[in-house]
Amino acid sequence: MLTTTRPGTDEYAPAFADYVAEITDGEDIVGVLTGQLDEVSARFRGMSASRGDYRYAPGKWSLKEVIGHLADTERVFAYRALSIARGDPAPLPSFDDQAWVTEMRAGDRTLGDIVDEFGVVRQASLALFRHLPAAAWTRRGVANGHPASVRAMAWVMAGHARHHLEVVEARYLG
Repeated sequence: MLTTTRPGTDEYAPAFADYVAEITDGEDIVGVLTGQLDEVSARFRGMSASRGDYRYAPGKWSLKEVIGHLADTERVFAYRALSIARGDPAPLPSFDDQAWVTEMRAGDRTLGDIVDEFGVVRQASLALFRHLPAAAWTRRGVANGHPASVRAMAWVMAGHARHHLEVVEARYLG
């Protein structure tokens, strides 16, 4: 199955190498993405509202901002995967995730609402990946000035979430 084959280093920007490395060879990438949906729901659903505003250090994102960042970033990665999968040759732009976190205004929302949003976004990503034709997984385009494949976008998405969930465990909940 193409979804379990690690993308080559020529399929994603060098800045994403650590995210791709988060996923073990042989893991079913759609299974990883599905498991993360369950993990986020289980971990944050019953948490107190005040916990969502916790920052482990001054200047660091709140827990709500981290989860909101996961949702926003996933939208970008999923759009890149969709665009490339559908054969659109247009280069895809970068985005400033730091500025986006400020603009999401997570402090005005509840943790539960942001967790729900992540869940809806992840469900949409899963629907996309589950229904891609086999040939689409290795299709390539350009995102943020670098080569990008559909397969790599799925791996980056899963690795990005895994990275942030590990940080949450160690710094916010540990």
